[in-house]
Amino acid sequence: MTVLRLLQMSLFKALTLLKPLKTPKPLLFTLLALMFQSPPALATGDPEKGRALFSRCASCHQVGPSARNGFGPQLNGIIGRRAGSVEGYVYSPAMKNATLVWSEKNLKTFLKSPGDTVPGNKMRFWGMGSDSQIADLLAYLRQYP
Repeated sequence: MTVLRLLQMSLFKALTLLKPLKTPKPLLFTLLALMFQSPPALATGDPEKGRALFSRCASCHQVGPSARNGFGPQLNGIIGRRAGSVEGYVYSPAMKNATLVWSEKNLKTFLKSPGDTVPGNKMRFWGMGSDSQIADLLAYLRQYP
């Protein structure tokens, strides 16, 4: 018996059981949709390894309680922040006009290839190819909301 067939049987059984309850259809469909939603992705990565990797970034960026803008903007609270929005830092026109919000997905794409993600930005970093290193770096940055 295939997984799809088992799933269909389970849905039919669920509908049969719920029908006598006179469950409103929108609620029923919402519950069924939630049943098939994938669980949220868990944040991964090793912050200690990310700390070591951040040394590549530290010549331009800072994090932590005393972080300031330098050659690059400070990175406290980068996850969830709009690109080009740190007060007091002079961004390239490309970054200032970017419509990105730095989600982990967008940061991963940017860290892989900054020039392709925001063409014309002034960050002098060619990219990080390893997904595990990016996950480690993001785990480190998550510690500085």
